[in-house]
Amino acid sequence: MAQKTPEQISDDLLRPLSGVSARYLAAMACLLAIVIAAAFAFGWQVYNGLGVSGLRSPVFWGFYITNFVFWIGLSHAGTLISAILRLANATWRRPVTRCAEVITVFALSIGATFPIVHLGRPWLAFWLAPYPSERGIWPNFRSPLLWDFFAINTYLIGSVTFLLLPMIPDFALIRDRSSGWKKKIYGAVALGWCGTPRQWHRLEKAMQIMAVAIIPVAVSVHSIVSWDFAMAIVPTWHSTIFAPYFVAGAIFSGIAALILAMALLRKFLHLEEYLLPIHFQNLGKLLLVMSLLWVYFVFAERLTTWYGNDPSDMAVFWLTQTGAYSPLFWTMVTCNFLIPFPILAIKRFRTITGTAIASFTVVIGMWLERFLIIVPSLSHKFLPYSWGTYRPTWVEITITAGTFAALGLLYMLFSKAVPIISIWELKWGRHEEPTRDPVLARRDEEAMA
Repeated sequence: MAQKTPEQISDDLLRPLSGVSARYLAAMACLLAIVIAAAFAFGWQVYNGLGVSGLRSPVFWGFYITNFVFWIGLSHAGTLISAILRLANATWRRPVTRCAEVITVFALSIGATFPIVHLGRPWLAFWLAPYPSERGIWPNFRSPLLWDFFAINTYLIGSVTFLLLPMIPDFALIRDRSSGWKKKIYGAVALGWCGTPRQWHRLEKAMQIMAVAIIPVAVSVHSIVSWDFAMAIVPTWHSTIFAPYFVAGAIFSGIAALILAMALLRKFLHLEEYLLPIHFQNLGKLLLVMSLLWVYFVFAERLTTWYGNDPSDMAVFWLTQTGAYSPLFWTMVTCNFLIPFPILAIKRFRTITGTAIASFTVVIGMWLERFLIIVPSLSHKFLPYSWGTYRPTWVEITITAGTFAALGLLYMLFSKAVPIISIWELKWGRHEEPTRDPVLARRDEEAMA
């Protein structure tokens, strides 16, 4: 590919922001219809009560908590990966970082809604917040829901900040190329950016600080989510490896989601010259490493369960290995290891299409993993007379489908408002000092003349 000028880079990456095609509108309509169906299903549940879901004794955690853990894990796609690559000074990451950071914010926002969806009385969700009431009633600080409240909100604030900081120069670029109401809106969010050396220095310093700070926050968030399970005396949950197991799984699913998003953006926004095969190759290698790490954790967790030979643990163990949930378990193993491992391990198969296929199976497998952690253990707790079954209803299935559609809808709207690839970082990576856009600089010179 011929070396592009800064002006050409700006034109290419700003082109998706202008105009909408019939295909774009059709996709938006389909996704919006699914989201509306999910909203209707949630309204039906609120009106008729939680009984319209499949949640019954002893399984009071089903699709909703599965989705909660899955989406919080998927949120590690951006902030954590982007921060690590930024600190490691991996120059190839520049076209990738914003794609990833957007997934973090949207997935985290979607995941944070599921504790509220799961409540039988969602209008009382404010009880999660530690507010000083007149009667001195405070939330239960021993409750995992309160841990999640603090962890998720801290992570969301940090992730939004980490996303917005590098967007400021691009907002200024759009501001200077726009007129009318668009110029006013982008001028407001550009925060007076004019590209002085002092501003660049402060931006880089702020991004370095956020990159260092966000990594322990991201790790702690999914550790706290894992402790929601590990702190409970439930068969196969009371495990000391749950925190690193959940964090590794979160990064695994996050990388897969990022690769899928990049493949779709590359095709539909015509970014073939910016999202290159090398980006998919490198992310594919990371996905391969995480697949091997996932297999290690799954083996270690089941080995210790089998060796301990506790009757209640073994009931759940055999339920997932050879019993009613065994088809889901072996599908999970196939999706998370047997399919992606050969594709990603052999360089000839580690193409854009190959990594996208592997990532698609991983996303499916990781959702199944979250389901298999929750439901079999709750359905076979200790004494056999307390065992039960769980079958999701149309309400839970519709709400679940709506969350995936919501992520696609939000991503499509974002791609029409903000360059999905950081323009200034890409120019900087190609040895162009990111001061001001050359078109604008020439225009200013002509005006001064």
